[in-house]
Amino acid sequence: MKTSWRSASLVATGAALLALTTACGQDEGGRRTDGQNVGNAAQAQGGYRDDAYGSSGDGSASPAAKAAPAGQLAARDSEKLGKVLTDGAGMTFYRFDKDTAKPPRTNCDDTCRKTWPAVPASGAKAAAGVDPSLLGSVTAADGTKQLTVAGWPVYRYAMDTAPGDAKGQGVGGVWYAAAPDGKKAGPAAAPADLQGLSTRNDPKLGEIVVDKNGMTVYRFLKDSAWPIKSACVGACATKWPAVEPVAKNDTKNIPLKGFMAFTRPDGGRQQTLNCWPVYTFSGDKKPGDVNGQGVGGTWYAASPQGKPVGAPR
Repeated sequence: MKTSWRSASLVATGAALLALTTACGQDEGGRRTDGQNVGNAAQAQGGYRDDAYGSSGDGSASPAAKAAPAGQLAARDSEKLGKVLTDGAGMTFYRFDKDTAKPPRTNCDDTCRKTWPAVPASGAKAAAGVDPSLLGSVTAADGTKQLTVAGWPVYRYAMDTAPGDAKGQGVGGVWYAAAPDGKKAGPAAAPADLQGLSTRNDPKLGEIVVDKNGMTVYRFLKDSAWPIKSACVGACATKWPAVEPVAKNDTKNIPLKGFMAFTRPDGGRQQTLNCWPVYTFSGDKKPGDVNGQGVGGTWYAASPQGKPVGAPR
């Protein structure tokens, strides 16, 4: 009986390993290198870094930014940002890319809210010409009700000290002034609302993957898909930032085979496509840029299937 149990256990373990191996990187889309096991591969989860708070000091909020009632909302005309949503005192409202609108959810915790105070939902009235049904609420980290606009939780910024200030625009690449309809203000300064990972049709490369800001996502030929391993560390990781984990339901046109996150050599978490680690490029300055294509003969835009587009066979 003991021998039989041991044999069954070995068969089950082998089957599980074969299933995971089959799901990961079994294509001709890049070179393989020896490396460590996948480790804690799991579905991506949300999160944010401290540098996304936009704090320039101790993180304490200015008097103008504290959680005062919103009152009668207004739509301010900004030369750079177009229509911007403000409170009754003219202070700019912001939204956070790490939040979600469907369903409404805030991912700005107590530390974050020292710099980005949540706007209370109580007493808020829609701006003139804006559908009142867009206003709602979500439970904030401290249990209070936070105002939402079209499902997006809204905040003030501690460094805005006067009506009309919009110093929080673009902070950390995740904070943007809110338009009266809940979208990001500014046709040029803020990218359109996108999923965490989606695709676009590039005129030269065809269908490639982009992140939530519309920035091109890349593959590195020196990486490995099985075992999952990133060979881009140190200075390389600064030049080619790892794509942070993305929830499976925050994707569009992305196959979910091998869609998982893994732990990098530096301890951070990184998203994969078909088990291949993916990155953005610091040399891309705006959505649509593909300045990383072909760099060093090892970097290529990623296809939805995780293949390096245009890489030599």
